[in-house]
Amino acid sequence: MHRELITIGPITIYWYSVIIITAIVIGIYFSSKKAEKNGLGKNFLLDLIFYLIPVGVLGARIYYVIFNYSVFKGDYLSIFKIWEGGLAIYGAVISSIVFIIYYCKKKNKDIYLTLDTLVPYLILGQAMGRWGNFINKEAHGAITTYEHLKNLHIPNFIIEGMKINGFYYIPTFLYESVWCIIGFIILLIVRKKDNFKHTGLLLYIYFIWYGIGRLIIEGLRTDSLYLGVFRISQIVSIILILIGIIGIIYRRIKWKNIK
Repeated sequence: MHRELITIGPITIYWYSVIIITAIVIGIYFSSKKAEKNGLGKNFLLDLIFYLIPVGVLGARIYYVIFNYSVFKGDYLSIFKIWEGGLAIYGAVISSIVFIIYYCKKKNKDIYLTLDTLVPYLILGQAMGRWGNFINKEAHGAITTYEHLKNLHIPNFIIEGMKINGFYYIPTFLYESVWCIIGFIILLIVRKKDNFKHTGLLLYIYFIWYGIGRLIIEGLRTDSLYLGVFRISQIVSIILILIGIIGIIYRRIKWKNIK
């Protein structure tokens, strides 16, 4: 599969961009409907997302460029070619959460309720976004064999898509996508049972679930961003898991007063 979806004159539309935009649209639609029901307000959430989209994209790109600077050295214009890939999800998550905290305080809205409203669709968007990595032939694991991929019982188009420069690679993008879909389902189940009574619960479950999956899967990848000898995403994953565990323990003090 080619990275380009269609070219019209001087304009080229990339699959990666289409997938990201589709994920954003789905997230906006469902999170705004949920905001109507849980008291946040549809207009508040739409206003927030209006600012959040560029903040998240910028954070994802800055994070990627900082820890992958050697790729852009001497070709600084390529930093702006985000449609070609090179967005780090942790950069988007960190920048978005910081902005959400700021915006909620400014608008006097519940920070935890806002984050709980958004995280199910964040992890769904991550599941979708990994398919952009598949098309761009990035975020894969080490070289493997055709027989190994066949034994995974995955569709043939994925197997052939994992053939890069004559070699087959482990489809770590698929592992993470499936992990995120399972996480999305878990968050929906918890949300339905809890109905936002214990605010912060969905956020911290997301931290723990995604952190565990990324910690393991990152170890299989061959294109990780490094800080010295350490994989950046694994460090961030461990921090997320710890924040999730500590956060749930801390929030229990608040939740005890909820009947």
